[in-house]
Amino acid sequence: MTRIGLYSEDRTLQPLLSSALGNQFEVFLASNDIEIDHMLSVASCDVVLLDLDSNQKSLNERLECSRRIVASRVPTVVMASDTLRSTAVELVQLGAYGYCRRPPSIRDLEAMLRRAHENASLKRELQTMQQRLDTPGNSCGQMIGSSPQMRQVYDLVHRVANLSTSVLVTGESGTGKELIARAIHNSGSRAGRPFVAVSCGAIPETLIESELFGHEKGAFTGTVGAREGYLAQARDGTLFLDEIGELSLFTQVKLLRVLQQREFNPLGSNRPIPLRARIIFATHRDLDEMVAEGKFRQDLYYRVNVMKIDAPALQDHAEDIPQIAMHLLQHYAELYQKPMENIEADAMALLQGYAWPGNVRELENVVQRAIIVANGARICVEDIPQNIQKEIVVEDHPGGSFECKLRDYKIKLAMSAVWDNDGNKTQAARSLHISRAYLHRLIRTPEPFLVADSQLVVKRNMPAA
Repeated sequence: MTRIGLYSEDRTLQPLLSSALGNQFEVFLASNDIEIDHMLSVASCDVVLLDLDSNQKSLNERLECSRRIVASRVPTVVMASDTLRSTAVELVQLGAYGYCRRPPSIRDLEAMLRRAHENASLKRELQTMQQRLDTPGNSCGQMIGSSPQMRQVYDLVHRVANLSTSVLVTGESGTGKELIARAIHNSGSRAGRPFVAVSCGAIPETLIESELFGHEKGAFTGTVGAREGYLAQARDGTLFLDEIGELSLFTQVKLLRVLQQREFNPLGSNRPIPLRARIIFATHRDLDEMVAEGKFRQDLYYRVNVMKIDAPALQDHAEDIPQIAMHLLQHYAELYQKPMENIEADAMALLQGYAWPGNVRELENVVQRAIIVANGARICVEDIPQNIQKEIVVEDHPGGSFECKLRDYKIKLAMSAVWDNDGNKTQAARSLHISRAYLHRLIRTPEPFLVADSQLVVKRNMPAA
């Protein structure tokens, strides 16, 4: 169904057009500047039908308002009588899709509205495809990295981008789960539509229903007026529900019904609203474990986990750290208006050797701080925080590169942790504050890679006696 935003002060026109255009079109009326501005800001219509004749303003005021509408992202069809034909033609030259006479031929108007919608949809698809082609390497949106782990994420993003199925993004805090959700949104047919991000853990339990579903005036004590919930605000775009593991069982039941029925009711209303938005979920918690413990509904889990994308921890794709760090360096150097050229090799090796429990978010914080404290145009070891410098100290020794020595030490440390934990890799990973997958890759590194013990001298910074 094509949604038509009719901007007209003639209130009798909306029911007439709704009846004449048939059930393939839904006509919404905006009778003043505030209503049309709101309609355009939330993208609640596919095409604007601009009725020039019904506007009682002066010609200059009418032109200014019309130009603002034409300049929006929503395609516009102008309807005007012969006396305003020159004004309508001017608006078409400024970017309106087309012009029809008033009163219109319903057949011609229907065809023009449909073509305007199809033309706008085609432009969005072409822009999306061009963005993909223009993206360097294998990156996706603002995500950066060319490691196998990131390439797998990019592949899954493009596979689900044009589907309306639910997606569950999992991963530790700071791994960029919202970036993945935005990449899915921007890579598919919903690009250009609203993207609404909601952190479920940040909303008090007493307000979560009102925030998600909205409410009518007088629905509960303290309500001044009606409020549109996040499900409605997302329109036919994407609703990103982060940290869904924080939802109570009561709210989970409500959300399950929305996903099953594809409709929802604002609080205090019996009028169901169709769910047009695609929903992407995210969590850093283990939902399988929560289901087993009875903290997350199994039926909701099956609805949410149709397609799963794991956001890898930064230490699991450490080879991407130089690329990510340089991107952050350029971004924040420009933001702080401080010219920065590069990150010195030993400082970069230090960044690659760190475990990054806070993932990309922590790396971003470190790069920002380093830019601020750096004396020159390059970040050196002294600009890196002390906690990272003190984690591993590697003495310079002939033979073998710094990176090889550092990796050799990490492998030995991983093997020692497995030995200390009687072969329990999960406990070993926890003791080192790294993921089990990263530990597994370290202990499976081929022997020829290792540097001879005589070439490597490593020591830990031990607390003073």
